[in-house]
Amino acid sequence: METISAKLISWASILDEKTRAQALATSTLPFIYPHLALMPDAHLGKGATVGSVIPTLHAIIPAAVGVDIGCGMIAVRTQYAVQDLPRDRKRLREDIEKAIPLSAGHNNRTIKATAEPRIAELRKLAAKAGFNPAQYVEKWELQLGSLGSGNHFIEVSADETGAVWLFLHSGSRGIGNKIAQHHIGVARHVTQKRGTRLPDPDLAYLEEGTSEFNRYLAELRWAQHFALLNREEMMDRVIEQFSRWLGGHVTERERINCHHNFTRQETHYGKSVWVSRKGAIKAEHGDPGLIPGSMGTASYVVEGLGNPASLNSSPHGAGREYSRNAARKAFTLAELKTAMRGIEFRASDAFIDEIPAAYKPIDQVMHDAADLVKVRHKLHQLINVKGD
Repeated sequence: METISAKLISWASILDEKTRAQALATSTLPFIYPHLALMPDAHLGKGATVGSVIPTLHAIIPAAVGVDIGCGMIAVRTQYAVQDLPRDRKRLREDIEKAIPLSAGHNNRTIKATAEPRIAELRKLAAKAGFNPAQYVEKWELQLGSLGSGNHFIEVSADETGAVWLFLHSGSRGIGNKIAQHHIGVARHVTQKRGTRLPDPDLAYLEEGTSEFNRYLAELRWAQHFALLNREEMMDRVIEQFSRWLGGHVTERERINCHHNFTRQETHYGKSVWVSRKGAIKAEHGDPGLIPGSMGTASYVVEGLGNPASLNSSPHGAGREYSRNAARKAFTLAELKTAMRGIEFRASDAFIDEIPAAYKPIDQVMHDAADLVKVRHKLHQLINVKGD
């Protein structure tokens, strides 16, 4: 841990100057309390740093939550071991790719039976919150149970004992993005009207007690729940395909579902604050959590240690070292194939920017997080599914 300033504490041993400067700028906002915490996977983000924990008094910065509201991980530990699996892993990958819409803009064509009760739950929640999600995306229901693109993935992995895990990463899809972008715009408008000077326009904030704040919070909470149910829906479909592939029922030994782009009200250092975790998971003492590496490196199942200086938080993944554009210029498909040797995946130029070398070494990130979480399991991929 490094104390960069009175308002900025960092656990990142790998931290470029632009990211450091961005975090320092955010930490100067007068309503940050007690300090901003940078996680080991910290890297440059829109307005606020990805991999940061931002506690605010009586205000929320929508861009500090991120545009993929509620993005996170879900994992299920099955009763199967690696030796139980068929050799033809390509078939399962292709079956998962058919069962779940992949890539940006790709949604379900119809509402699946498994999704109906979840959509009904979301409709009730939206009505209670006093808004209609269709004002953002007309057919938002068709997005439930879809993956998206970028660093989102579905994986079959094995832990150090050989136990097989099903693992995926996704968020609130297009509907969450539209909600986030709208309220980032509202925050900019009210901040400009207020005449407040900021180090970055994307650090525009909404003040607690205002109608704009209340509207954002209601829709934010809805989008966070959409993201959680989206992961549940996809995991159920993955389990179905996995069961068919094996010809046997899946017994869930454990299921973990956690956000890493979200806001919630918590008490820290004697005060009630809004804690925005942008690329960070909640890691109170005993909290189960999931920290993925890149598409070709290890992922971790962890347990929170409740470190108060980190505001009970931990990293959410490896964190990028190369921007997507820089990675596409620096690496080749041949290098990606080499990095993914032994893992069943769809080899495509579209995934070059997701090559493991574009990310911080996950083992270094976990070393930096040693006082934030305890490692329960280390997972290695057998199958990787991504959207392009």
